[in-house]
Amino acid sequence: MDHIDIALIIKSSNSKFLKKLPDFVIGWISNIIKQDEINEILDKYSAFKGIDFVGKIVEEFEIKAEFVGFENLPENGKCFFIANHPFGLLDGLVLTFIVGSKYGRLKAIGNDAFMYVPNLKPLVSEVNVFGKNKKKHLIELNKVFSSDVPITHFPFGMVSRVSKFRIQDEFWHKSFIAKSIEHERDIVPIRIYGKNSNLFYTIYIFRKLFRVKLNIELILLPRELFRKKGESVHVKIGKVIHHNDFDKSLTHWEWAQKIRSEVYSMKY
Repeated sequence: MDHIDIALIIKSSNSKFLKKLPDFVIGWISNIIKQDEINEILDKYSAFKGIDFVGKIVEEFEIKAEFVGFENLPENGKCFFIANHPFGLLDGLVLTFIVGSKYGRLKAIGNDAFMYVPNLKPLVSEVNVFGKNKKKHLIELNKVFSSDVPITHFPFGMVSRVSKFRIQDEFWHKSFIAKSIEHERDIVPIRIYGKNSNLFYTIYIFRKLFRVKLNIELILLPRELFRKKGESVHVKIGKVIHHNDFDKSLTHWEWAQKIRSEVYSMKY
């Protein structure tokens, strides 16, 4: 059974800074991200993969996904299911659970970090949101886009941070608009309500003040997931946006920000 091994991940990373970390710091990071607890869960549900595994994790954390607008999910699942990204892990589970429950299959355009969880590999089309993508990744992505499988995606590419005195996605990347037009995929906008702990945002603010580029706060994301155990997550599913609606009256970037604004204007 594969396990999460932070020491091995750090040693095999491309970051010179991470490779220089002393063992006691790596041990501290392992505790922060709850490596042992995560590996216990991986062992417990080792027989489950993909959507089935996600369902078990939702049960394990007693996540109560309360959503409205389920009737807005179209019968034809060849869509982009686009959402804001307030939590980092929990919202990924919830979005996967909702789309998977409806269609029984999906591909998630996710950070390559999720590939370290072997149970999720059948679902994830990996993307390096912090750098360039390998050619083979781009080829595989285009195969996914041209298929009829439902695709989930967080267009910000990162977890929501403090922006303009609010906790929100700062902007949305425009690529999903181009792919929507090119592959005739309609878009289903989804709003996920909630936020991480004050500690998460405090670390982010201090990092920005001292101009630290490394996303230190990300090591808290597993902790944030464990904090949410037993809580309810509210979700609003909006009406389908047809790919033909993206005319030349706006640029792809402007269309992406328009949809982002519409998502944040959704009321539960």
